[in-house]
Amino acid sequence: VAGAMEYDERLARFRQGLVNPFDRGEGPPEEGPLQHDIGRPLTMMFCEVYAEVKPELFSSEVPVHSSDRTMDLGLAEDHFSRPSGSFVASDVEQLKQAIEECKQLILELPEHSERQKDTVVKLIHLRLKLQELKDPDEEEPNLRVLLEHRFSKEKSKSVKQTCDKCSAIIWGLIQTWYTCTGCYYRCHSKCLNLITKPCVRSKVSHQSEYELNICPEVGLDSQDYRCAECRAPVSLRGVPSEARQCDYTGQYYCSSCHWNDAAVVPARVIHNWEFEPRKVCRSSMRYLNLMISRPVLKLREINPLLFNFVEELVEIRKLRQDILLMKPYFITCKEAMEARLLLQLQDRQHFVENNDMYSLQDLIDISTGRLSCSLTEIHTTFAKHIKLDCERCQAKGFVCELCKEGDVLFPFDSHTSVCHDCSAVFHRDCYYDNSTACPRCTRMSERKQSIEPPTPRED
Repeated sequence: VAGAMEYDERLARFRQGLVNPFDRGEGPPEEGPLQHDIGRPLTMMFCEVYAEVKPELFSSEVPVHSSDRTMDLGLAEDHFSRPSGSFVASDVEQLKQAIEECKQLILELPEHSERQKDTVVKLIHLRLKLQELKDPDEEEPNLRVLLEHRFSKEKSKSVKQTCDKCSAIIWGLIQTWYTCTGCYYRCHSKCLNLITKPCVRSKVSHQSEYELNICPEVGLDSQDYRCAECRAPVSLRGVPSEARQCDYTGQYYCSSCHWNDAAVVPARVIHNWEFEPRKVCRSSMRYLNLMISRPVLKLREINPLLFNFVEELVEIRKLRQDILLMKPYFITCKEAMEARLLLQLQDRQHFVENNDMYSLQDLIDISTGRLSCSLTEIHTTFAKHIKLDCERCQAKGFVCELCKEGDVLFPFDSHTSVCHDCSAVFHRDCYYDNSTACPRCTRMSERKQSIEPPTPRED
C-alpha cells in the first residue's frame, strides 16, 4: 500500500512537470540553466507512445473509443527496478506481451481520460524496462580516444541529447553516452566504434581560417551524388535521401550529416555585413562554434571598403587604437598592474595586441551594439586612471611644443596628433598648421650631431 501511494504521488508530480518519476532522488529539481530540460526525455517518449498507438490523434479527425474494460497488466511487480539474479527469456516475452496489451487498452479507454494517461505512463515503464533487459548496462571506461576525439563518459541522466552518429535520441536514464571534450561530439557508447569523423578541434588547431567565399557551390555531380561527408547516396528529389546544402561549405549532405542547424556564416558577414543565420551541416556547425572567438579576420586586407559603409566599425577601430596607446602606460605603472586593469579585456586579448584582427564574435557584437557599449566603458576607465587617478601616469603626458599652451596632452586624446617619428604629442590644429619640422625631432637630430665625432678629412 505504501509503495502504491508513493507511486501515485510521483505520478502526480510528474504530470505537474515538477519531477521525473524515474528519478529516485528526493525533492524538486535543482535550480540551474538546465532545469527546463529535466523531464524532457519522458515528455518526448510520452508523445512517441501516443503517436505509435494512436496515430489518428495527429490527424484532422480524432475518433473516440470508450470502454470501461480494465485488465491486470502484471504491474504489481516493479519492472523498473533491477531484480537480483539473472534474467531469463520469459521475462522479455512477458514484457512484450504486457506492452501489446497496454497499447490495446490505451486504444479502448476514453480519450484524454485520467485512466488513459495512467496507462500511457505504465507503458513507458514497461518499454524502458524492456530496453534495459535487451541492452544491459556494462562497465564502460570514463575516457576513450578515437580519431583525435577525447570522449568523456557523461553522468547526466535527465538531459535529452541526440547522437551525432545515428541521429537517435540518447536516453541518459538507461543508456551510456559520451561527449568529446574538444568538439562536443555526442554519441551512444554502442556508436563509438562506428565513428568515421575526426575531431574538428584538430582542424581548428592546424587550420585556423574561414571559407571566405559565399556558399561556394560546385554541384551534386561533382560529389557523385553522394553526401560530402559520409558518402551516402543523396538527391534533390529526396530519393534515396534528401540532399541538404551547407551554406558555409556549399556542399551537399545527407540528413544524418545535416540537421538543418543554423549559424552565422563569416563570408556573408565580411562581404555583405549580413548576420542572418543560415543552414549548415553538423561538422560546419561544430567548426564555426569553435572558431567564433578566434581573431583570424583581418578586415583591412579582406574587405577594406567595409569601413566606409559601417560606422560602428570605424568607432571600434578608434577605440582599439586608443587602447593600444594606453597600454604602455599600464605596463610601466605599478598601480595599474596591481589593479589588473588590462584583464578587463581578457575575453578579447587581441584588443591589447593589435587593432586590425577581429573574431566573428567581435563582428556579431558590433552589429548588435554590445561591443561598442562595453569597449567605451573600458576606454573610459583606462583614460580616467591615466589622466586623473594616477600621478605617475599623469607625469608622462605631453605639452604642445608648438603653442606651449593648454592642458597636459595624451596620445589617445581626440584633439591631438602624434609625430610618427618621435611620438611627441601636439594639438591637432597646431600640428597641421605648422609648416616647420617637429620641434622634438629637430632637437634630437641636433643633439645626435653634437655627440658624434667629426669625420676626418682625407688628404
